[in-house]
Amino acid sequence: MITHIHGKLIEKTPTYVVVDVNGIGYKIKISLQTFSAIDGELCKLFTHLSVKEDSHTLFGFFDESERHLFKNLISVSGVGPSTAQVILSTFTPEEIVHHITTADVKMVQSVKGIGAKTAQRIIIDLKDKVAKGMPTSDLLFDKIDNTIKEEALSALIALGFAKKAAESKIEKVLKSNPEIANVEELVKTALSQM
Repeated sequence: MITHIHGKLIEKTPTYVVVDVNGIGYKIKISLQTFSAIDGELCKLFTHLSVKEDSHTLFGFFDESERHLFKNLISVSGVGPSTAQVILSTFTPEEIVHHITTADVKMVQSVKGIGAKTAQRIIIDLKDKVAKGMPTSDLLFDKIDNTIKEEALSALIALGFAKKAAESKIEKVLKSNPEIANVEELVKTALSQM
């Protein structure tokens, strides 16, 4: 199993990065939390390899607490790696832990693709696990990008939203929240209103 990757950042999008390690480019799926935290030419990501019949997908995390939470989420029946990635893109690890430990079904269910039964299952299965020793994360979310609109749009499309609906929602969010200054905040706000 690949536990981490350290190399030169070749490409960075809100949903994946390409990291060059000794001439081999690894495409690694990431959450918006990790996207916001990655900065600089060199990057180290903690990883999880998801193996299916038709694909091997590498998921990357800026810190171990996010990976730990990802592994807990995919241990729940009905929550696959892509759904776990959407959850981690919608909330910070601290917010997810809070929603699970306070049994906030409504907030967990607000994530795209999570129904009432899955939200309840996540809370029941993980309440004790995340309450005990979940490492805390102090990711930095202050990176400002001039092209946040385009990146937010590509992130929403990659998460499964129709282009027109995503564009419309981004416009509404920016009109009502002109203070939004980064992709992560814009996408999170849009996701919470979809």
